[in-house]
Amino acid sequence: MSDVLLNPGLVLIVGAAGLPLLRGRAQQLYLLALPLLALALLVRLSFGERGRLSLFGLELVTIRLDALSFVFALAFLIAAVLAVIYSWHLRDATQHVSAVIYAGAATAALLAGDLITLFVFWELTAVASAVLIWARRSQASYRAGLRYLLIQALSGVLLLGGAVLQHSVEGHIRFELMALDNPAGWFVLLAFGIKGAFPFLHNWLQDSYPEATPTGTVWLSVYTTKLAVYALARGFAGTELLVWVGVAMTLFPVFYAVIENDLRRVLSYSLNNQIGFMIAGVGVGTELAINGAAAHAFAHIIYKALLFMAMGAVLHRVGTIKASELGGLHKSMPWTARFCIVGSASISAVPLLSGFVTKSMILAAVAEDGRWVAFALLLIASAGVVDHSGIKIPFFSFFAHDSGLRCREAPAGMLLAMGLAAALCIGIGLYPQPLYDLLPYAVEYVPYTASHVITQAQLVLFAAAAFSFLYRRGLYPPEIRSVNLDADVVYRRALPYGWHTASRAVERLRLTAGPPLRRRAASTWVATTGPLRPNGRLGTAWSTHLMVWCIVLLLGALILLTVR
Repeated sequence: MSDVLLNPGLVLIVGAAGLPLLRGRAQQLYLLALPLLALALLVRLSFGERGRLSLFGLELVTIRLDALSFVFALAFLIAAVLAVIYSWHLRDATQHVSAVIYAGAATAALLAGDLITLFVFWELTAVASAVLIWARRSQASYRAGLRYLLIQALSGVLLLGGAVLQHSVEGHIRFELMALDNPAGWFVLLAFGIKGAFPFLHNWLQDSYPEATPTGTVWLSVYTTKLAVYALARGFAGTELLVWVGVAMTLFPVFYAVIENDLRRVLSYSLNNQIGFMIAGVGVGTELAINGAAAHAFAHIIYKALLFMAMGAVLHRVGTIKASELGGLHKSMPWTARFCIVGSASISAVPLLSGFVTKSMILAAVAEDGRWVAFALLLIASAGVVDHSGIKIPFFSFFAHDSGLRCREAPAGMLLAMGLAAALCIGIGLYPQPLYDLLPYAVEYVPYTASHVITQAQLVLFAAAAFSFLYRRGLYPPEIRSVNLDADVVYRRALPYGWHTASRAVERLRLTAGPPLRRRAASTWVATTGPLRPNGRLGTAWSTHLMVWCIVLLLGALILLTVR
């Protein structure tokens, strides 16, 4: 049992129980101590570490530490430290408890070595993260959180179904490389696909993340989708289908992000786009590709959290995150603007920043595998990232027209967290070797070659020039107040409309066909039960003569049936 307690995620889950008992500075220090303690425990564990637990005849592996799980767990806990510092100004124990449990459950799920343990923490992440959406305490956040929880629960049900099928077919529940030649593999892949926001399964992300609290969205941006990326890398590396799923994920969000007015929804679409690069790398499945997916997940966790931090700070200070209502905030929030630019440059893969040294690894792996169509589409998607996250986010929030909004700079904790995240983005970009040394495979890769730098610089400059040309000519989609739906139109509009239409049709049918049907039923009942009534044919007294003949017939039938 002692081995089970070595899981760093449990430090956060169990430690969260003490948060409501503390106030003020003591609570802040305790909050910070939890992820730091989990981080120290993770670093002290050795590769190959196993935590085992027997339950109902099943051998559960609560800890499986190797290079793949370590790099993701390290990123999760570093992000938890940053998110805690960012949340220091909060006086809401509900958000603190749910956020810490969420981070702990996601970390524990990374280290799970079997599908049942993975399922337990998989579902705990869903419940804890839903609270961060509901914590905004609005009608929109309540509905979005409910939809989010239902979809995440469906993912868990599919994962559990896959575990049961695997145990019945293969006799084990080990979480390892899986094939798609049986239903268990497809169930588990679909479960991972929901959490990874595959195309047509992705709308829970854009629906829920923008409705969370300013700090809650930072936590949400880190864990759920990256847990899915890890699970895909663990269970389905080299699956051809994932290459094209990933490519599709990088492309379609670009168009929605360009026309979106809510800047946190823009970042949510951008999150879809970046996850697509990782999933494409997982689908290629070579050592370089898996390294690229893991490295890009690490860098993405930091710079995406930084971007959500910047937008959360804006929302915290001015009360809106609509591009149509923002602009000119660099005068009031200069440091937030600077940190946002670092995050935007990182996600755009500008040389010398973290996105460049990780995304280029995936692109190189795709090219080395001879997938030139996929490579070309990923390059196109990279240009789209520069437009909607590299330029649109900082430009419309801090520059563009002067909206007249004036406010104070972000709180000190927010600035400190953003500063640390920006420093990591710059540090990884300038010196990526420590990150490369953590990756699952020992692959020699040099990001700063002339071809890599020139290609990416041309891509960034082309995208920036295109944005400038379209904006100055008035051709860029204007920032207007609107709600844009994509595939979620099915369950947010089409299904409710279909349900209401069917309900009205049934009601009309009841009003028009109901009365004659009731009359016909009543007359049929009278005709059918008439002979049984007191004055009916069967209800009157029978004569002795008739009764004798009935008895004779019954006895004769009985004799015939019993004679052999």
